[in-house]
Amino acid sequence: MDTDVYHLPVHSHTYFEMIYVYRGSGIHQHNNNRIPYEAGDLFLISPEDEHYFEIGERSRFVFIKFTDSYFSGRSYLSLSASPEKIMRLTLLKEMKPVMDDAGKVVLRNTIDNLLTYWKQEKDLSNSALMYFQVLSIFGLIREAMVRMNVRIDQGQPDKEEMISYIHQHIYDPSLIKIRHIAGHFNISPNYFSAYFKRNFDVSYRDYVNEYRIRLIENRIASGKVTMKQIADEFGFTDASHLSHYFKQRKGIQPGSYRKDAEHL
Repeated sequence: MDTDVYHLPVHSHTYFEMIYVYRGSGIHQHNNNRIPYEAGDLFLISPEDEHYFEIGERSRFVFIKFTDSYFSGRSYLSLSASPEKIMRLTLLKEMKPVMDDAGKVVLRNTIDNLLTYWKQEKDLSNSALMYFQVLSIFGLIREAMVRMNVRIDQGQPDKEEMISYIHQHIYDPSLIKIRHIAGHFNISPNYFSAYFKRNFDVSYRDYVNEYRIRLIENRIASGKVTMKQIADEFGFTDASHLSHYFKQRKGIQPGSYRKDAEHL
């Protein structure tokens, strides 16, 4: 499609769609993200997405559309992650796959191959040749993701791995800030809180505070360490800062909590 104005408003599909920018430039609105585009860019649209193109310079788009059944049951070749999983990766809704010069050339040639075959062949869904061409695009995307340090399971890191990370670094507040932990697990900071709440049924802030306060309770109840030592261990400014934090969370001063614990 060659156009000055995109032919659809903000919309979604019932199928998957890869959109290759053959020429032109502008802005791609993808979910809540505004991503500049230019010739050679590739965008991945899954059924859950909404998108639209604001065309700055007259643009030509090539659309490759398929349903989830297109890859199911085919054993010609396997990737380390299914094409459907790659299409749904959150970070690839927020940024473009960054390919090296060789990858860009191969991608352009592959698109040209698809266009040539499309003009000659009507039944594309059952063509093994077309299937391999489309699959090769996912191979290029996979290579781009490795170069961008994007995990294939981005957005779905192992839950035990994430909890283990929080527990290991609970003593260093800087390492469990959302910006840091999101970067560690290759999740967008803007998406991380929603991801955590959906997967753990509790907000990230509440989980961290509850775990930290349990550890502090144990330290206080033991009577073996001072408030200053606990404050230093958990990265509080001083004992006063820790006491305020504890009173805010538990409704009782640390000294009173220790006395109550001694009488149990």
